[in-house]
Amino acid sequence: MLLCDVGNTSYHFFDGVRDYRAAAASFDPAQIDEQVFYINVNPKLEAILAASGWVDLGLHVSKQGYYETIGIDRLVACEAAGDGLIVDVGSAITVDLMEQGCYKGGFIYPGIEAMRRAYAQLSSRLDYAFNFDIDLDKMAFNSQDAVSYGFLAPLCAEVARHDARVILTGGDAHRLLPYFKTAQHDPLLIFKGMQKIINEAALC
Repeated sequence: MLLCDVGNTSYHFFDGVRDYRAAAASFDPAQIDEQVFYINVNPKLEAILAASGWVDLGLHVSKQGYYETIGIDRLVACEAAGDGLIVDVGSAITVDLMEQGCYKGGFIYPGIEAMRRAYAQLSSRLDYAFNFDIDLDKMAFNSQDAVSYGFLAPLCAEVARHDARVILTGGDAHRLLPYFKTAQHDPLLIFKGMQKIINEAALC
């Protein structure tokens, strides 16, 4: 059995031992012979996945207690966590609050690369890689740190405001780890949620 989290830029696989990725733009699901259970947030791949023979876990999960348009990836991560503030750092950064198994809401923030491009589009003079070593207790004193602070400070402050256990996941989660000293880093959180759905729906 193979699990797959299909995102905007990649297919993220987990075979029970290791996780690995394939580019969404070029990967062909027909290459895989074994049974695959998946979730998908990429509308461009819906037709390909529907024809693949893979099992869409989005058809086997209830959105009761969540809002109707919540992304399946966010819902599955919340179901896996059960309690705490889930910060998923991918193409977008999603933040969702769970309290004793109940969904309390969340928000969506531009991902690291999306925010970097936004600054660059404002001005070529703001085209910097973010500095993930800056001290957010001090105002910036150069342009690179100024855009880094503008990106990081509001996000980190909003996460800290909720005074909840923080769970970091997603491909770029390691970038934010220095700012959440007590956070749990769980790169496989989404797959734990997928396995929970499979078990509850008795799909295998």
